[in-house]
Amino acid sequence: VQLQASGGGLVQAGGSLRLSCASSGRTFSGRAGGWFRQAPGKEREFVAAISYDDNNIEYADSVRGRFTISKDNAKNTIYLQMNSLKPEDTAVYYCAVRRFHLVGTTNYEYWGQGTLVTVSS
Repeated sequence: VQLQASGGGLVQAGGSLRLSCASSGRTFSGRAGGWFRQAPGKEREFVAAISYDDNNIEYADSVRGRFTISKDNAKNTIYLQMNSLKPEDTAVYYCAVRRFHLVGTTNYEYWGQGTLVTVSS
């Protein structure tokens, strides 16, 4: 299983970016997908997750209301739309596939390589 994350870059505070995570096969079929991030000097943290059927979504408190996770099963891709970005959102963002079909913050089995998001003030 390969996950390819893309869409990161440099943006000013208040701006938007959309991250994409394409899988090599039907990786997200029957499984939840998620996004995590790791800022310099900090541990990796959960950002958002979406269930296999898109019916359940979970967000970290720090991004709720600003970020939106979505999934396109036909394209085997999950997305993270990030609006109203803040300097504290600066991190390497990773996509992942969970072992299970429902959302959660742990038990992720496959990971993408990460894409860097830098938000300037």
